[in-house]
Amino acid sequence: MAVEQRDEAFRQLVEPHERAVRLHCYRMLGSLQDAEDLTQETLLRAWRSLDRFEGRASTRAWLHRIATNACLDEIDRRGRRILPVMLGTPRVAFTPGPPVPADTPWLDPVPDTWFDLADNEPGPEARYEAKESIQLAFVAALQQLPGRQRAVLLLCDVLGWSAPEVAEMLDMSVTATHSALQRARTSIGRRLDSRSARLSPAAERVLVEAYVRAWERGDVDALVTLLKEDARLSMPPLPEWYVGIPAIADFFRWATGADGPGPYRIVQRRANGSPAFEIYAREQPFVLQVAEMDETGITTITSFMKPELFAYFA
Repeated sequence: MAVEQRDEAFRQLVEPHERAVRLHCYRMLGSLQDAEDLTQETLLRAWRSLDRFEGRASTRAWLHRIATNACLDEIDRRGRRILPVMLGTPRVAFTPGPPVPADTPWLDPVPDTWFDLADNEPGPEARYEAKESIQLAFVAALQQLPGRQRAVLLLCDVLGWSAPEVAEMLDMSVTATHSALQRARTSIGRRLDSRSARLSPAAERVLVEAYVRAWERGDVDALVTLLKEDARLSMPPLPEWYVGIPAIADFFRWATGADGPGPYRIVQRRANGSPAFEIYAREQPFVLQVAEMDETGITTITSFMKPELFAYFA
């Protein structure tokens, strides 16, 4: 086969699965840049092994096997991604301290556009619905699992392969796969934040519009009425995180006051299945904020002080 024909055949083979592979890499690694890099690494490894791919497994399974093993190699090198809520106990008064070291591996939010049309063929073993599997709390909980447990849980419970199929993909015994899956399910069940319930699109839209208006007007009283009593606020790379209306209200008073970086302009986005906001301060990118909500109000606000994230949401 001519090189051009081989290139085109490879492109047609892998292109329908590339977005799903990228999202899988994000779930495994919790990093947008790493997910993009490992997707390219997956395609490179697939290209190099194309002559050995005989179609005995589906293209989807073949690519996810390569991607998972590439991600496991990356986890061995870099460790896990974190959020402030994974560090120590919360504070009930707003007293921010210095950022942690610049090389701290913080978890990234993922734009919902990465999710569109990806993972559209989960198998019968899948236990998590599509939206659940990209929620920020779920991805954060995944990062606390050992790499192989993380992989087995995702391949079985999110993507829907059976334990024997996953055992073959990861060169594990079926017994070891079942054991890793059970430990992962137990561990993630303890860690997963179940506070956010589903919100109808109409109710979410009302809450989001009220939140944006309050931010742009600097209306602390209006902002506070939108919060649950046990709402959480974190602002990576600051390691502190806060629980309760008094602490979050103090933050809003500072942010919207004379000493804060405003005035603000808000651009609505979506990340990890939740409302998200690009917040510009004096027309400069400031924070990428993800707000998790339920029918009673805002449960969690995570403000990623990483303006380079804006490029992924544009």
